[in-house]
Amino acid sequence: MGSKRQFRIWRGDENGGDLQDYTIEVNEGEVVLDVIHRLQATDAPDLACRWNCKAGKCGSCSMEINGKPRLGCMTRMSTFEENETVTVTPLRTFPVIRDLVTDVSFNYEKARETPAFAPPEDLAPGDYRMQQVDVERSQEFRKCIECFLCQTVCHVIRDHEENKQAFSGPRYFIRAAELDMHPLDTKTDRKEYAQAEQGLGFCNITKCCTEVCPEHIKITDNGIIPMKERVVDRKYDPLVWLGSKIFRRGQNEQVRAGAQPQVGVHHGLHSHAGGSHDPGAEAQAQRGLNWNREVPHPTAPAVDERGRLPLSELTFDRPAAPSPFGDDVTFPLPTEHLNYAHPEQDEKKKH
Repeated sequence: MGSKRQFRIWRGDENGGDLQDYTIEVNEGEVVLDVIHRLQATDAPDLACRWNCKAGKCGSCSMEINGKPRLGCMTRMSTFEENETVTVTPLRTFPVIRDLVTDVSFNYEKARETPAFAPPEDLAPGDYRMQQVDVERSQEFRKCIECFLCQTVCHVIRDHEENKQAFSGPRYFIRAAELDMHPLDTKTDRKEYAQAEQGLGFCNITKCCTEVCPEHIKITDNGIIPMKERVVDRKYDPLVWLGSKIFRRGQNEQVRAGAQPQVGVHHGLHSHAGGSHDPGAEAQAQRGLNWNREVPHPTAPAVDERGRLPLSELTFDRPAAPSPFGDDVTFPLPTEHLNYAHPEQDEKKKH
């Protein structure tokens, strides 16, 4: 026999609504989604709620429980005190359709804006070959179930609706990082796209997205921070700046002599194709992504207190980017170090 528990559930639509109180029977081992289904079967048959797999893999039942974005099917009632009132509300960042259902089309729009994986033209799909270390490097980000909890908790758009147009959010930052780490992706401007079009600079690394991820993806540490570092390397590295002066000297002399400049090369300014200074890459960036604007070169490099910058991108001896796990990590990872391991496993070993 279950016990009676107090719930407050938001009811309403895009025109408004409020929290309504319910007393619902809760049985041992149940999750919040079980309770919502019981409420639909008894007192509130018109309560709207999304769900699908009930196994934490589809991401459909995203909601905010006691103010924290969570999956209803993965939030056990045993985590709350018996006399605690459980408050369930829709995702705050996205427009409400009805009750606990929100319009998350913002995320699909940002997904369509993200340039797709671009394999080499001379390779057929069955001919792709990758080193295992490169597979491991981006495999973590492929665990994303697109529940959009990281998107709704990010304060950049949670508290500032006006930022949505210029900000893609954590889910698509890790998508950009995944493709930037992929050795078979031929687009060389992923970093520049993330900085210029996805709004990577808006992120101030509060790690709230990592905290709510039900797949325990280390979004900030393994995705966003390495991407920010690579953007800084390309944009502010003094050696890259020096290289741009050396390799463009002949082009500038041609322009002064009246010669026709090469297509896609913007003299005196850097396009979004980045620090590679490859005319083909710059032409592809301007044509394929339709950025149609230029970014002035920074006036001074950003350096640490010693006046130095890491040169990982220039000295790395393998394709793609340095591993976010660090060079001292071997693969496959031990079971206790996997991101999908239980968060309390270390405590259990101690006992």
